[in-house]
Amino acid sequence: MYNRRSFLGAIGRSACAAFALPTLQPQRFTRALEAFAADVRTPEEIAQDESLWFEVQQAFTVDRSLVNLNNGGVSPAPAIVQAAMKRHLDYSNNAPVYTMWQILEPEREGVRQRLARAFGSEAGEIALTRNASESLQTCQFGFDLQPGDEVLTTTQDYPRMITTFQQRERRERIKLKQFSLPVPCEDNDEIVARFEKNITFKTRLILMSHMINITGQILPVKQVVQMARAKGIPVIVDGAHAFAHFDFSLADLECDYYATSLHKWLFAPHGTGMLFVRQEKIKGLWPMMAAPEKMDSDIRKFEEIGTHPAANYLAIAEALTFHQGIGAKRKEARLIYLRDRWAMRLAQLERIHLHTSLQPGFACGLATVQLKDADPFELTHYLWDKHRIIVTPIKHPEFEGIRVTPSVYTTLEEIDRFADAMEEVSKSGLPKT
Repeated sequence: MYNRRSFLGAIGRSACAAFALPTLQPQRFTRALEAFAADVRTPEEIAQDESLWFEVQQAFTVDRSLVNLNNGGVSPAPAIVQAAMKRHLDYSNNAPVYTMWQILEPEREGVRQRLARAFGSEAGEIALTRNASESLQTCQFGFDLQPGDEVLTTTQDYPRMITTFQQRERRERIKLKQFSLPVPCEDNDEIVARFEKNITFKTRLILMSHMINITGQILPVKQVVQMARAKGIPVIVDGAHAFAHFDFSLADLECDYYATSLHKWLFAPHGTGMLFVRQEKIKGLWPMMAAPEKMDSDIRKFEEIGTHPAANYLAIAEALTFHQGIGAKRKEARLIYLRDRWAMRLAQLERIHLHTSLQPGFACGLATVQLKDADPFELTHYLWDKHRIIVTPIKHPEFEGIRVTPSVYTTLEEIDRFADAMEEVSKSGLPKT
């Protein structure tokens, strides 16, 4: 079984051997991370210990000439994950029909078991996919719906998922119904009430985000699922930005369908995702790509996509070990600490407005900030052109701003560079083009 001590030793060996970092001293590196693993302080205390997080930062091979604050889009993987993927890919290419299909492919089952254990489900309820979009569309297309049936979601859900239902509207004449949520919202009962208020006798399916991708708002999944289940309505949960971002398990959600990407907050190889479907629900959900009838009750029917690499999926194991070595609660606390460092500073400025709650339980490391009277796309270009800082522009009919998503490899200097730049443009305005 993996534990923090074996994980930390592996990082020290793999990162150094695979990438030959000249300034890294393997023994010092391993000792520091072993101290991190044995630390008995609270997550909030550890979140502020820069000597420990410095060692975590060195596990990544990122370009420090720029500041990447769009880790919510897709994250870099630690060196140990990159090395594992390369090792599996090299082996695959020895003789793919044998080495990839017969040797490596069966090892996916170990990854499946570990993901299930981390999520709190059974291994037979976890499908390995390419991203959250594939996982979600499997669910969105997998339910039989009739003309006139309604599907319900908010106006703030991910555009691709809204587009998916809009296609079913055009093709099958179902009806997509959307409603807005307060930005931000610090009242879970209000959120549940808005979902319930918009349910009609025609509602057949609900899609909800665990964490809204454009604000970082954490929604009360368990309460919505319980309310909808009492009415016989299944709920698909979009967990693209939640899994491995903050600490939770399936027991905290009680949902039957959960989809996520693993290349965001788990730091797994790009193009990896996960779909959970509760065992008794698998048979009733059609796969997006055809599978034989004998697989009707098998979670692997959702993986029938044709030839695919083994390397990406097997290296998920190293990403999971890295995540567990840090600890979910510690990681969550660190991401909140980084967010609060810039957000609380900028919130004091007159032209700054936060669209993300800073209250416990309503958000984590992802936050959206607006500079009043500044176009978010122009602000994004300015931050890159002038300061080499990467953020995400958000322009929604209900609000706008820039999304900021640091990660565990982000330094305090990088956070402060962003805050300095925002403070400067808040006082002087964007330069005229």
